Amino acid sequence: MRNLKILKQKVLITGANGLLGQKLVQAFHEEYEILGIGRRAKPVLTLSNYHYRSCDITRRKQLHDLVFEFKPDVIINAAAYTNVDGCEVDKENCWRINVIGVENLAHTARGVEAFLVHISTDYIFDGKSGNYSEESLPNPLGYYGRSKLASENAVLISGAEYAIIRTMILYGVAEQVRPNFVTWLIDKLSRGESVTIVDDQVGHPTLADDLALAIRRIVQLKKTGVFHIAGSDCIDRYHFALKVADIFGLDKNLIKPVKTEELHQKAPRPLNSSFNMEKARKELGIQLKGVEEGLRTLKKQMETRK
Repeated sequence: MRNLKILKQKVLITGANGLLGQKLVQAFHEEYEILGIGRRAKPVLTLSNYHYRSCDITRRKQLHDLVFEFKPDVIINAAAYTNVDGCEVDKENCWRINVIGVENLAHTARGVEAFLVHISTDYIFDGKSGNYSEESLPNPLGYYGRSKLASENAVLISGAEYAIIRTMILYGVAEQVRPNFVTWLIDKLSRGESVTIVDDQVGHPTLADDLALAIRRIVQLKKTGVFHIAGSDCIDRYHFALKVADIFGLDKNLIKPVKTEELHQKAPRPLNSSFNMEKARKELGIQLKGVEEGLRTLKKQMETRK
């Protein structure tokens, strides 16, 4: 009897060179055939079952041709313009990437009947009450949040089968990515530089590796709808920074608290955008690591990379 080759499901990952994109490639590549796309000419990662193409999701024809050639079963959108203050200044580029790019992805996902997983944010909420569920009314304060809410709506009306995952305060270590809150803080404290950190912004720090595994579970279960998925602990940024210093053996005295309004940032921030994540726990069996466990995992990863 001849051996039959079992065809792997095909997964297209946008933003494949970013922090979450790299974690998604690593989480999926063993069991799926992966095509990563991004704006760079070459991929950051080289792994089995992983191919890469340079592609701009804001160019509909370029994206359409690539998607219809690959014919993915699943499209995961990890591409976004996430510089919150930058979005207030460069609104055109923010909208182009966060909204038009997603409209293009949703359109092509429907065309090839792919399951679309779209990553969104806590910034669609105003942060006045906290404990937001998937049914809570969005009210974004700034342009980044407005663009991400518009991207969600683009997915909702597209007719594509979808899951929208709202998350926040993503941290982790990866190849050739811009610093996130934790890696930036470690670098500053390691140099003996003092930092001021807001003590009135509350949320759930989320290890990128954990989020990637949660997304894999959603794909495996093919769960549709909106899900709030983030780290299990809720903490303000200042006390989170103190935890980072503790676990990495750095000087906590270099960290000074400050109020958000004192920073005079270009974009407003939601102060308490904490999530109610009961839906993810009940329907998916997902509960991500808390602050201490997540940071200890990160520390081991960073020690291994040295």
